[in-house]
Amino acid sequence: MKKILVPTDFSKGSEDALKVAAQLAKRYDSELHVMHMIELPFDMVDPMHETSELPEAMFFMKMAHKSFETFLDKDYLEGIDVREAIQNNNAFEGIIDSAHGKDIDLIVMGSRGASGFKEMVIGSNTEKVVRTSDVPVLVIKREDDNFRMKDMVFACEFTQEYKKSFIDAIAFAKTANATMHLLMVNTPSGFMTTMEAEQLMNDFLEGVSIGEYTLNIYNDVSIEKGILNFGNSINADVIAMSTHGRKGLSHFFNGSISEDLVNHAKRPVVTFKI
Repeated sequence: MKKILVPTDFSKGSEDALKVAAQLAKRYDSELHVMHMIELPFDMVDPMHETSELPEAMFFMKMAHKSFETFLDKDYLEGIDVREAIQNNNAFEGIIDSAHGKDIDLIVMGSRGASGFKEMVIGSNTEKVVRTSDVPVLVIKREDDNFRMKDMVFACEFTQEYKKSFIDAIAFAKTANATMHLLMVNTPSGFMTTMEAEQLMNDFLEGVSIGEYTLNIYNDVSIEKGILNFGNSINADVIAMSTHGRKGLSHFFNGSISEDLVNHAKRPVVTFKI
């Protein structure tokens, strides 16, 4: 975990993410890239455009740099290689582009969650990054001065579709020296016997070097509630999920369990792209 990216809007949520990222950077001797996006219209910053408002654009840039000075003036960042950046781009697209351009290993973001119409139609930038990023995304829900990843729940359907994201999750867990608690949630609409579920999980694990892990089958009314309730029952440090990266109408009608967890979970959630 050599490079960690923390997008920030200078809010309390993004500072919570920065605190956790700082702990990880010290633990793994990582570079910490802190980035802020200014979403200004192109014609406002293009000096060749007839409606250019370059002086006003420069004002916003200076304000952002001033906010950075305050945001990064923290004792917990001492001794860390911190690199700040300000870009003019759409927030979540800029985050994805920066992650690729800088060879980022992990994106750490804060989220206070969304609900109702906003959750269904608009979503937060964090939710959009979770949906589209092929770099692992760690979502922090509250301030944590002693962040750890000793116990990590990994929930999926244990079919071949999830194999790549599972391998990525294993690598993440090994880096964190975490025990993986593999979870299959049994629901009324997709019920399996214990024997069937265990066979499916064992077949999925065949030939995979996983390290410390446990196998768990949990019954609940929905997959999301099963993951949340199981995580509570073992006092998990983080919940790991695969994300499909659905877009457009497919996302609107089908949704995503990983995005629901980002909104509703009180525990940190880390996502891996299928």
